[in-house]
Amino acid sequence: MADGVAGTLGAGSDVNTAAANPTEIAMAYLQDEKTDGDIANLSLGELDLTTDEFILDEVDIHIQANLEDDLVKEALKTGVDLRQYSKQVETELQKIEQASIKDYIKESQNIALLHNQITACDSILERMEGMLSGFQSDLSSISSEIQTLQQQSVSMNIRLKNRQAVRSQLSQLVDELVVPGAMISTILDSPVTEQEFLEQLHELNNKINFAKELSFRETLACSDIQDIVDRLKLKAVSKIREFILQKIYSFRKPMTNYQIPQNTLLKYRFFYQFLLANERTVAKEVRDEYVDTMSKIYYSYFKSYSGRLLKVQYEEVADKDDLMGVEDTAKKGFFSKPSLKSRNTIFTLGQRGTILSPAELEGPILVPHTAQRGDSRYPYETLFRSQHYALLDNGCREYLFLSDFFMVAGNSALDLFNSIMGKTLSMFLKSMSTYVSDCYDSIAIFLCIHIILRFRAITAKRNIPALDKYWEAVLELLWPRFELILEMNIHSIRNTDPQKLGLLDTRPHYITRRYAEFSSAIVSINQTFPNERTNALLGQLQVEVENFVLKMAAEFPSRRDQLIFLINNYDMMLSVLMERAADDSKEVEGFQQLLLARTQEFIEEILSPPFGGMIAFVKEAEALMEKGQLDRLKNEEARITQLVRGFSGTWKQSVESMSQDVMRSFTNFKNGTSIIQGALTQLIQYYHGFHKVLNQPTFRSLAVRSELINLHHLMVEVKKHKPNF
Repeated sequence: MADGVAGTLGAGSDVNTAAANPTEIAMAYLQDEKTDGDIANLSLGELDLTTDEFILDEVDIHIQANLEDDLVKEALKTGVDLRQYSKQVETELQKIEQASIKDYIKESQNIALLHNQITACDSILERMEGMLSGFQSDLSSISSEIQTLQQQSVSMNIRLKNRQAVRSQLSQLVDELVVPGAMISTILDSPVTEQEFLEQLHELNNKINFAKELSFRETLACSDIQDIVDRLKLKAVSKIREFILQKIYSFRKPMTNYQIPQNTLLKYRFFYQFLLANERTVAKEVRDEYVDTMSKIYYSYFKSYSGRLLKVQYEEVADKDDLMGVEDTAKKGFFSKPSLKSRNTIFTLGQRGTILSPAELEGPILVPHTAQRGDSRYPYETLFRSQHYALLDNGCREYLFLSDFFMVAGNSALDLFNSIMGKTLSMFLKSMSTYVSDCYDSIAIFLCIHIILRFRAITAKRNIPALDKYWEAVLELLWPRFELILEMNIHSIRNTDPQKLGLLDTRPHYITRRYAEFSSAIVSINQTFPNERTNALLGQLQVEVENFVLKMAAEFPSRRDQLIFLINNYDMMLSVLMERAADDSKEVEGFQQLLLARTQEFIEEILSPPFGGMIAFVKEAEALMEKGQLDRLKNEEARITQLVRGFSGTWKQSVESMSQDVMRSFTNFKNGTSIIQGALTQLIQYYHGFHKVLNQPTFRSLAVRSELINLHHLMVEVKKHKPNF
């Protein structure tokens, strides 16, 4: 019965009867429980400890485990009888068993109901399993259908894309093959200056290119439009050629500003592009006509302009005799203040340097007929600047026009530019070579060199390389000539005979004045674009001028006059140089050292006549003091007395006379004042030394020491004699 109940509960899906007796089910459970209890009792009662199969080690392990149980430990502690305790436990188990059977019987109805519910659930789940199996089968078929639809969709999408691509190409082909009536009427009838004509010309150019492409592919549809496209092309080429040539011919009209039609052509630069792409012979004709016309226009304009500019140049210009070392005669009149209205100075920069200022350098060009009406005259560098600024302005504009309209760049643009401007540039170089070969105005040549250097920088900044070779050619003409003139001036000073230069005069010599003006001019111009060759030549010129000044000074009989001449010339050259050159320039530093040395020598020279005795005594005494031999002068009481009394009685008159003499000797009042101050300072130092010597033990007993002038009093009195300017 236990097996039957166990089978009934263990496999609910196999039970088909839902009306089992609840009491029987409960009894089956109870019987099953009792059987398990009997088996437990039997296993304990029939345990044979002497059986060979029993393993003593395992018994020890079980005993040890049971001994660790809390309940066993408590029983052993209290000394409980295990047999009695076992019977008590068995009785309690039987009571529990009886209570459990009663509970099972009491709940038999619920157990039977639970059994029936489980059976019903099994049948429901079985039906659901069938339904889900059907769903799975249906889903499998739907999945295969979806895959089929997806494949069909991909295939249809590919076919659609292919059809759209074909349609796009066919539409473009049809559009390009069709020649609209509006294009035909516009090309045939509209003026080329109309915006609509330009737009239709772009469309026509596209159709021509497309037709060429189709002909390469041997497309049969191309033959349908080839004839009408060719006729439209010929008509467009004819109208464009006529329009461009008319604009070019308009350049040739007298008094025409050719920049206006040039700007018009730039608005229609596509015309030449169309000719170049579709009718190269006509494009070459147009280009050649433009080159020929503009070449003649530029040549004629610049030839006329250059010729008219030369008419407003100074009438008197420097010649081969106008050198720095040539004697200053009345005939030459360089520094005898000739009329500067008709000629410029040769060695003086004056206002000529302003030509290099940005405002003058890029200012408006000269208008010759206006200058002639005003009887104005200009130095060569002004005419040179005006001429070459006109060239720079027109050359840059022409190069940009050629690059833009004729679509050329690099060497092609340079070649095209040279074909237009080459004749004009050659004319410039030829006329310049002729003028420069007979020019002796070194400042004008040097200014022209720096004008070219600045113009070259301007074209580089504008990124216009068209005139680079011309600038180099001009510099190759000007530099050698400038160096030659400078070397001629150096030789002229080197070969100067002082005895042929007229009366001797301690004032600054006109040759040194020429050098000072010239050197300051070249140094100030050369600061922006330094040139080592120029600096070297200026160094040679300075050496020759210094030698010349020494030679001229040697002509004076007295050392005093020699020193006055040297100081006046050094001071004059230094003053002129410092006005224009930097204070740290080589020329300024050199003349500062020379002036300082000669000034110190002159101070000793002018102090010597009135105070020479005292100065000699102080120097002699100081030398003996250094050697410890001052006692050798102890017998010089008479000399010392004479020196003390002589100084006290005459120093004021001597200082006054010396001051007047110095101011008469030097042309520069500031320099004369500096020399007087230096002389008075040196005098006080000598007199202080005189005091120091007489305070030595050797001379302390001299009665004349009481007649010495108080040094502080002397300084106060001396200050009264310092001139103020």
